[in-house]
Amino acid sequence: MNSEHYFDWAATAPCDENILRESLETAIQYDGNPSATHKIGKEARKIFEEARESCSKSLGVKSNQLIFTSGGTESDHIPLLSVLNSPKKGRIILSAIEHPALREECSMLKKQGFDVVSVNPDKNGFITVESIIEKLTPDTLFVTVMAVNNETGCIQPVYEIADTLIKASAGKKKPHFHIDCVQAAGKIPLNLSHSGIDSAALSAHKIGGPRGIGLLYLSKPINSFLVGGGQEQNIRSGTENLFGAVAFSKCLENYYLSENNSSENAKKRFEEQKHITAGFIKKLTTIGRCRLVPEMREDLSENIQDRFSPWVVQAAFSGIPGNVMVRALDAKGFSISTGSACSAKKQSRPILAAMNAPKDIQDSAVRFSFGPATTQKAIDELFEAVKDVVSDF
Repeated sequence: MNSEHYFDWAATAPCDENILRESLETAIQYDGNPSATHKIGKEARKIFEEARESCSKSLGVKSNQLIFTSGGTESDHIPLLSVLNSPKKGRIILSAIEHPALREECSMLKKQGFDVVSVNPDKNGFITVESIIEKLTPDTLFVTVMAVNNETGCIQPVYEIADTLIKASAGKKKPHFHIDCVQAAGKIPLNLSHSGIDSAALSAHKIGGPRGIGLLYLSKPINSFLVGGGQEQNIRSGTENLFGAVAFSKCLENYYLSENNSSENAKKRFEEQKHITAGFIKKLTTIGRCRLVPEMREDLSENIQDRFSPWVVQAAFSGIPGNVMVRALDAKGFSISTGSACSAKKQSRPILAAMNAPKDIQDSAVRFSFGPATTQKAIDELFEAVKDVVSDF
């Protein structure tokens, strides 16, 4: 992929070719089934577990707390579907800005008799601690709030929610708290070991890895509803993906950001992107028909910008439907989107609707998302292309 004019990194990141080639060579060399008991299988198992250990060091958690999965969706599904093992069908609380992997699966659980409650964000796209606590009941089994929204870039207060759930559950069983970290891991500083976070979903292809490999962090083992051959501590059965595990471990090594474990290059690039994104936002506000979504993003003060991922910017252009802007820029060689690739064929905008955004904003909003290879030059060229499209309409 030519990433120069690619601005849909939130959908998938261009492959880190060096990592994928090196990982594929490893998988070819150790091509036994990691669960086999013979020598070839044991050799593959050793490499597989080394990849898990590497991931654990990058993430700052224990290796036995990490389960390899097929991607972010499965890493969301496994803890959520574990509620099916509960003796009673209690309450499930989810934010209204969740990825379809959680939103649609919760709809299925509602049909099975669970009390599913959705919590809307405020007008700026943030889920408040108070809004979660208001919905909390003694029979609440599961709470899920994503770490970073994939359309607005809003960084959600997941640590505060985790702390509050602990306090609110004093003397009682705490609901399982799950966070979708697909747009956070390798993009913003993240602390999975924070007390009260019971599980988290990560995906390799968002940070240069291959599609089809994810990680599920579990603070402690769960009774998985999905069973099979017993691999991955009987939590995620299926033949292990050695190539994917090795590649994911190397991606986390290169890109993961945390207080105690991150590469200097990743830290530097993160700080650079803050500056680049602020400049892009400042330019967008000079276009009369442009509105940032949410509008508070137009405030370039540090305390406001630090509430958003610098890798995602959403904007609406009055009178230009979002899909028209996407096609017009595509014709000029620039790749953007209207939001989640998993919802690209749907006309509705549930996240913007939950924010109570006006209909014209919902219709015209588009997402610009960036990555480590995005240059200032490319951003400048994107802005000029956007200006041209706006002037044409």
